Amino acid sequence: MKLTAQQSDAIIQIVRDVAAKEIRPVFRNLDLGDIDTKSAPDDLVTVADRAAEVAISAAIRELLPDAAIVGEEAVSADASILERVGQGQVVVIDPIDGTWNFANGIATYGVILSVIEDGVTVFGLLYDPSYDDWVVATKGHGAWFCDAKGMLRALNLAPPPILSDAFGYVGMYLYSKPEQALIAAQLPAFRRTTSLRCACHEYRAIAQGASQFCLHGMLNVWDHAAGVLVYQEAGGVVRLLDGRDYQPVMREGKLLAAASEGLWQELAQKFSFLR
Repeated sequence: MKLTAQQSDAIIQIVRDVAAKEIRPVFRNLDLGDIDTKSAPDDLVTVADRAAEVAISAAIRELLPDAAIVGEEAVSADASILERVGQGQVVVIDPIDGTWNFANGIATYGVILSVIEDGVTVFGLLYDPSYDDWVVATKGHGAWFCDAKGMLRALNLAPPPILSDAFGYVGMYLYSKPEQALIAAQLPAFRRTTSLRCACHEYRAIAQGASQFCLHGMLNVWDHAAGVLVYQEAGGVVRLLDGRDYQPVMREGKLLAAASEGLWQELAQKFSFLR
């Protein structure tokens, strides 16, 4: 079953409603007992992550009863759920992306949701609960920023600056120590590099032209399916460093997003040691 425009609008409203109930009231109101760790001391999950995923999943099941649902927290408990991606219609949910920021009272967090049909991302949503605004894309119909009052703005990337003036995101903590040393040696070539610890806001920023590239060291589908679609629809170039097109079923590789083909090629050459 193909996603309709009405269903896309309903998904956005579901995320907004759940954020108002389960996420915003908890932000900066967490007790120590409301925060747990998963794979590492800085890989956090909160009561809000779990409650939001449950609530969004329940509402999506009513809206799209034939769709499979893949939530980050559900996958954390049962990795076999990932096998659903690529089979029919799948809704992928990251209930709170940037949980470390969220848990520490930093307002750089968001909800990421994508709809994948037969392995192709057809809808992507990058939602900011704090400001109730979002960046959204439907395959073939462009990328858009929408504020809480419903004002829409099309996202179209401007030509990027020369490499030495480029601003990008590189999450060093996602790489091995030897890789970090090699990456660090390349960073002086750029104007500025940093990490927001939040794929949602990194993709929002590059799609709106606030920075010109992003290098990702992990391929979690809940982090990238929506953002890749948004960036491509805004005019950006996204591929794995080895030149392969990104697909939501991919689980390993280094992903490079850049504001033009020329910039992508320059960056891919600089980071070729990561292929």
